[in-house]
Amino acid sequence: MGEKRAQRNGEQTGVEITLPVLGMTCANCARTVERTLKRTEGVRDATVNFASEKAVVIVDPSIVKPEVLVSRVREAGYDVALAHAELPILGMTCANCARAVERALRRVPGVVEASVNLATEKASVTYIPTLATLADLKAAIRRAGYDVVEEEGAGEDAEKAAREREIAHQRHLLLVGAIFTAPLFVLSMARDFGLLPAWVHGPWLNWFFLALATPVQFYVGGSYYTHGWKALRQGSPNMDVLIALGSSAAYFYSVAVTLGLAPGHVYYETSAMIITLIRLGKFLEARAKGATSAAIRALLDLQAKTARVIRDGREVDVPVEEVQVGDILVVRPGEKIPVDGVVLEGHSAVDESMLTGESMPVEKGPGDPVIGGTINKEGLLKIRAEKVGKDTALAQIVRLVEQAQASKAPIQALADRVAAVFVPIVVTIAVFTFLGWYFIGGAGLTRSLINMTAVLVIACPCALGLATPAAVTVGMGKAARMGILFRSSEALERLQAVDTVVLDKTGTLTRGEPVLTDVVAARVPVLAGAESGPADPEAAVLYFAASAERGSEHPLAKAVVAAAEARGLHLAEPQRFTAVPGKGVSALVDGRPVVVGKRDLLQAFDIPLNGLDAAAARLEDAGKTVIWVAVDGQAVGLLAVADTLKDGAREAVAALRRLG
Repeated sequence: MGEKRAQRNGEQTGVEITLPVLGMTCANCARTVERTLKRTEGVRDATVNFASEKAVVIVDPSIVKPEVLVSRVREAGYDVALAHAELPILGMTCANCARAVERALRRVPGVVEASVNLATEKASVTYIPTLATLADLKAAIRRAGYDVVEEEGAGEDAEKAAREREIAHQRHLLLVGAIFTAPLFVLSMARDFGLLPAWVHGPWLNWFFLALATPVQFYVGGSYYTHGWKALRQGSPNMDVLIALGSSAAYFYSVAVTLGLAPGHVYYETSAMIITLIRLGKFLEARAKGATSAAIRALLDLQAKTARVIRDGREVDVPVEEVQVGDILVVRPGEKIPVDGVVLEGHSAVDESMLTGESMPVEKGPGDPVIGGTINKEGLLKIRAEKVGKDTALAQIVRLVEQAQASKAPIQALADRVAAVFVPIVVTIAVFTFLGWYFIGGAGLTRSLINMTAVLVIACPCALGLATPAAVTVGMGKAARMGILFRSSEALERLQAVDTVVLDKTGTLTRGEPVLTDVVAARVPVLAGAESGPADPEAAVLYFAASAERGSEHPLAKAVVAAAEARGLHLAEPQRFTAVPGKGVSALVDGRPVVVGKRDLLQAFDIPLNGLDAAAARLEDAGKTVIWVAVDGQAVGLLAVADTLKDGAREAVAALRRLG
């Protein structure tokens, strides 16, 4: 632990805190940090070791907290190494539970920030690793009366299993509640409306009602008592307190009537219905919360599950979690790139649309960076792993979505503040309701109790504390499935004030796949009167290009071939096919030399461009990718490939305009 009591001559002088400092490059840096810390109110002494990059600070804990020291180090131009943990929590039922966990975590020495999201049932904690450990955080949560999902093996699987157990538990309690409450409710209503035969009316009926209501009150509703008691002990009464008070008032009054200790009517069906209906809400809530992490799982599914690593001179398939920085990986055509890295050998086109939305594949060769989760479309690549695990770009996107879901929107902070005073206010109103009806209204004990119970029960549902975080989580989850990521909950909340939407065409308005859009034929004798290929010049350009490209796996080549086949052209088999990485292809088509690719490739073969530059510039200005086609050593035409509009894109933009 990085915090301990500092003593001098047997006398306590303060608390010693150790901070891991980042960014120091010399002894002067250490002195700057030291001076800044010593000038902080509440700091008794500070020593900064440049070699170990540690600051040992003796503070008065009643004046200065660790987060103040962190901000002072940052003000000096340096940083403190902070750890971040996402802890899945079980047992929270309302916003006050979330607040209780938040308070418990913030009391742990070394915790800089703690945020608890009720909808995702996760605590997001930033802490100083020299002061606090994961064990400390988990212990604090358990002391507050809640539990933490222990991550054995794959953390995600452990969490998913725990969520499924919670849903099954809520379903079981709901079923038990329904089995006992249904006959109790039907018989009570039948008796109240005089539908029961005379022989049924008797003292034994109340005892039968008691037998039906008791399992519901203490088995199905038992958690409301335990959670309510823990919440009261923590000084933050929650919705469970209201449920326990409301149902107990109806139940215990009915018990008193059954035992002959009080006059009047029994209300067992009221207490049982309160608990069973709220248990139905809890079951639906647990099921909804179990679905909110689907978007993050969908993002994680973009990642490759295994990687082909060269170990001891041979290729070995290993789980992607076991890949280490510096490993050499082999990625074949059609496979996902497992981790972020750099190309060592090979040339290919990589589909990066999952990250950039850009449909056109990106040419990759030695020295080029590649990103985990993108797809190798064409050639075999050898890459060196540069970033693995939580450091990859995809993992950072997942973390961004999780942090955004965990962050609190301003309206949520307001809801939390209201929830904090909501329960005490409701209990106070309920007490005054009872006193008012009993002493001023003269309504008697039964009517006064019923009215007090009504106030408690009607305030029970947790909509106030759950609605906002649930809306934020579900909204962000749905957006992530549609490819929209939010940096924070505040951004989602402020969306309703947006009056201008800027759309990048790639993958948003477009299909996300290349399609042939234009064919331009040059007026050259090479095409005129040719013995092979179609007579129409444009069809001839497409025929020669597509025939040559049949030997290529490149996405642009496939777009050209698909367009030629769609036009009914009968393509030839290419001879002496050669792919020039990143530039294009050359082949013999019907015995005639054909070159298809970038302008650079034609220039490398000293092929005249035949005045097609202006047409190429016009197509490129329109945002299209231009492919040059040469036959018999002459540039004969151009092909333009682009991403085309999605069905409904025009209507979507028109709808946005109509919305103002």
